[in-house]
Amino acid sequence: MSVIFTLGSNGSGQLGISHKEDVSVPKQVLFHPESPESPVSKIAAGGNHTLILTQDGKLYWSGDATSGACGLTSSALTSESVFQPIQLAREGDDAATGAKDVALIAATWEASFIAKWDARGKVTKLYSFGAGAKGELGHGELLVRSPSATLFKDFPPPETEVVDLAAGMGHVVAVLSNGDAYAWGNGRKGQAGSPGGNIHTPRKIEGIDFKIARAVCGREFTCLFGEPETGRLEILGSDKWSIRSSAPPQVPGWKDVGAGWSNVYVLQQDGSLLSWGRDNHGQLAPPNLPKLAKIAIGSEHAVVLTQDGEVLSWGWAEHGNCGPQVENNNVKGRWNVIASSKFIPSGSKIAGVGAGCATSWVNITTG
Repeated sequence: MSVIFTLGSNGSGQLGISHKEDVSVPKQVLFHPESPESPVSKIAAGGNHTLILTQDGKLYWSGDATSGACGLTSSALTSESVFQPIQLAREGDDAATGAKDVALIAATWEASFIAKWDARGKVTKLYSFGAGAKGELGHGELLVRSPSATLFKDFPPPETEVVDLAAGMGHVVAVLSNGDAYAWGNGRKGQAGSPGGNIHTPRKIEGIDFKIARAVCGREFTCLFGEPETGRLEILGSDKWSIRSSAPPQVPGWKDVGAGWSNVYVLQQDGSLLSWGRDNHGQLAPPNLPKLAKIAIGSEHAVVLTQDGEVLSWGWAEHGNCGPQVENNNVKGRWNVIASSKFIPSGSKIAGVGAGCATSWVNITTG
């Protein structure tokens, strides 16, 4: 079973802690009507909403539901500011009604995306819900808002499945099992491939000469990674903050990857963290970091789990998302410890971390 602690920006109740005040000390996430029994596997955050996915494929939401990014909600529950099971379709509608069998989740500023297992155990059912005027929902120019989950038709292509799902502020990338990637949404800087523009349905990203394994999305760029053995990478979109021009030629042996609005991070097998891009708030990896086990990258801050079981955070910290000790709203050139295995009950362990738009998340498993 998981217990989630959170801190940071909470003006829309996106932390799920029963009120709408920012917090700089970790508070326990609350669930209604009951906490999930299965451990939490992934957290995805939009501008003012959060999705929590459990290992058994169940999905929960908290935050601002007005865009439709939290599915079909009753006004009675939206005032609660706690996490609750998502409803994706009206009663009696297709199989999307209950949010189960969910494999992957992602969120733009005002929309959510889920990929579900089909009857054959393949991740082939992709849905979007929420709002987006630049093609974010991926269902053509006419659909700009929908609180019910809409199934992508004729995507992914036959004999493929979705293996990775990434979203930035306004664009989405799906990586397929054949090594191709498709993108849609705001692509005016080329972050969704060329030619640039707003892309209203999934379009294959052409011109990549390696099998894509992972994608991460910044605000105006996409970084595509090949298999760790080769470490190939390709950055599409704006070169603001030298995001393309300062990238390494390859990153062999990567263990995990992430992106903020204007930075890229690569966790390497030896536990070191490589990062490049904008550093005006101290977003890039500070010197002398201990060896890391896991990383989560928010819009302008990072949350990491060390191999010794401490959760560290640094970067832009105006909303308390990096803990209470800040200078000029930043944690720059250093880090704060926001949780530690030393201070949790025996038999528990810190299993993972999450990060969103000025929100931070710590996943503790018990039993």
